[in-house]
Parts: sequence; C-alpha cells; structure tokens
Amino acid sequence: MDGQFSLTPAMGNKLFQPTAGALAVTVPVVSFDENNAKVLEVFGQHKELVSLPVVEGDRPIGLISRHIFMSQMSKPYHRELYERKSCIAFMDKDPLIVEGDTSVETVGALAVASGDKTLADGFLIVEQGRLLGLGSGLELMRELVALQVEKNRQVMQSIDYASVIQRAMLSTSRSAMSQALDDACLIWEPRDVVGGDFYHFEHHADGWFAAVADCTGHGVPGAFLTLIASSSLKQALELHGPRDPAQVMNEVNRSMKRVLGQHASSEKQSESDDGMDACFFWFDTGSRQLTCANAKMSLFVLAADGEEVQTIDGKRTGLGYVDTPDDMRWENRSVQVGLDAIVFVSTDGIIDQIGGAKNIAFGKQRLRRALQEHRHLPMAELGRQVMAGHLDYQGTQRRRDDVTFFGARLGGAANQPDEQHA
Repeated sequence: MDGQFSLTPAMGNKLFQPTAGALAVTVPVVSFDENNAKVLEVFGQHKELVSLPVVEGDRPIGLISRHIFMSQMSKPYHRELYERKSCIAFMDKDPLIVEGDTSVETVGALAVASGDKTLADGFLIVEQGRLLGLGSGLELMRELVALQVEKNRQVMQSIDYASVIQRAMLSTSRSAMSQALDDACLIWEPRDVVGGDFYHFEHHADGWFAAVADCTGHGVPGAFLTLIASSSLKQALELHGPRDPAQVMNEVNRSMKRVLGQHASSEKQSESDDGMDACFFWFDTGSRQLTCANAKMSLFVLAADGEEVQTIDGKRTGLGYVDTPDDMRWENRSVQVGLDAIVFVSTDGIIDQIGGAKNIAFGKQRLRRALQEHRHLPMAELGRQVMAGHLDYQGTQRRRDDVTFFGARLGGAANQPDEQHA
C-alpha cells in the first residue's frame, strides 16, 4: 500500500485507516555487541540513513541518531576514545517503538508525546516484538496530513448533502408561499453550508400561516436543531391548527424541551441549553387581520398610506431553553392590515451584524429605514435592496450569523416570490 489510503467499493464511504506497518522501511541494523567503528562503517556506506536501529537478535533495543553520533565522534579524541567501545554508548535507549498494526493517528499522538526526537530521528516498527523497519517522522506527518485532508473532504461531502436535505425540507413552504402570495420576498442564507434558521409556510382556504425561526447556533449544530424545531412545529400545527399562533408556540416550546431533555425539574441536568427565537403569524384573508406570537423576534408592518413602521414585539423569552418554563404561555397580538400593507420579519442575522464606520450592530433602526426607503418597490426588489444594504454595512467584517427574512405586500401587484437565495 506504500503508506497510502484509499476508498474501496467494499468500504463505501468508510475511511481506510493506514497503519504503522505501511511506513516501515527496511534499513541496516547493528547488533548491540558491535562497536562504534561498525556504526561509522554503516553510516559511511548508507549516506541516506538518518538513524540506525540497534538490535538484540531480531528485537530492537535502541536507535542511534546519525546527527548525534557523527557530531560526537567528530569531537577531538572522541573517535580514538569511543571507536572500540560498544555502540550502545550513543544509543537512545528509549525510542518510540510501535506495533505494525497501530493506526497512524495513534502513532502521531505517541510521536508528539515522545518529543521532537521521534520526528527528527524516526521510530521503530515491530511485529510481535520483531523489527519490521524504521518509520520516518516526515513520512508520518505526510500520512497524517493526507488522512486529515481526506477526512475533511468526506465531512464536507456530508455537509453538502445535508444542505440538499435542508433545502428540500424548506421547498414545500416556498411552493405554498408562491401559491398564496403575489408579491413576496424570501431570503434564506446560511452563514455556512447549512444553517440554524428555517421558515415554514402553509396556505389555507381562509388565509395563510407563516413562521420564521432562528435556532441556537449555526452550521451543523444549528441545522440539527432546525430538524427538531421544524418537526415540533408541524406536529403543533396538526394538533392545534394555524389560527392561534400563541397556542402553537406554547406547544412547540413543550415539544422541544421534551425532545432535548431540557426540563428544569429534571433530576438529571440537561447536557444542552438550546432553543430558538421565532415569530409565528396567521393572516385571515377575509377579515385582513394579522395575528402573531413573538418569541424574541419582531414583526414589522408598513401601512400603504403611512410612513411609519409599526413594530410588533412579544415576550423576551425563547422557545425550548432550560430556563423557559414548560407551561410558558405566549400571547397573540392582532392588527388590522390595509390593502397593499407590507409585513416583514427577520432573524437577527441582519440586525446583529457588526459593521459600518463604528463597527457596531446594524440594528433595528437601520432595518426600518431600509424598509421605508424601498417600500414602493416590488417585494423581490425590496428584498435584494435590504440584502445589498446589509452586505455594504458588513464591509470587511465576517458574517456573524445566518440571515433569513420574509416579506409580503398584502394585495399589491402580482410578482412571484424571490427565491434566489432560498
């Protein structure tokens, strides 16, 4: 195998683990009862030899470093003093010795623990105590790097496929939104390949239900939580229906705490304290009444004939966390929405983004101004302008979080939802 790793059809995606035996190189050896003149002779004949194993029979007992040996023998009178003495005089009596079936990752850890000498002089590889060969510290490092590269490649493959699954999970909501709304925008941009934000949309005969949520974290941990939270939301909607967002929110909180084992009264303390911020809302198309429940996430409403942005806030308590009571009850807030009014909700990926000249958060006020400035544009274009302003404000700062927002003009010109980023 020449120390290489590979993926075989039989293994599927299982990573082949190279072993120390693949690194064993056959080299000259010297017996423990030989003198240093013999060591000089061997090193002279093999210029490429970094270290010389010392054996007793076929079992290694030490290692002579070429660099240390030659530097000592070149000192005045050392050759005359030591040439006829036993080779163990300059032998490392405690080199790293590993069995040939030891994984290279384990060898790497042992090499680090044994110090720089192993990386410089190498290590001895044995099979049931008998010498197989000499392992090079440099080759060990190459194997470890190659193995890590392959591991990273497989992890990224898995994350890329997880992204496909996450997007597929959201696709039903995008389709329902397209059927219900003529003029809407929807942006879903994970900070990483997968993210901790999600949305949900349902179209009913008398109205529609929408949810935007921000789970703890981002990347893979956040994505795992979205699966739990989304499942809890769908179950709550099946149980209670979409017309009472607060009741749905209460149920989702209980469900998430149950799944994550985050009950404050539990005998065993939970290993996590995760949850989500969210806004659930129901729009009745007949009465044009918008009813929402908010958990640390604001809903913005812009009337068609006014310049002010109405902000609907709720409880400053997230869903599912250890400190959130099982019987926590959120409240519905209802507003009458006129023709061509805009509703808009965003996770904190935009609001909390650091940037600008003073390196401070984007904030709600800048978001309100952006909505006011672009209110007359079709929602797809309004969404693009909000994102452009966010990216311009971010500048050279790193993206802090996932970005998700939903906006709809209720009763405006016919424009399909913007799904460019969704």
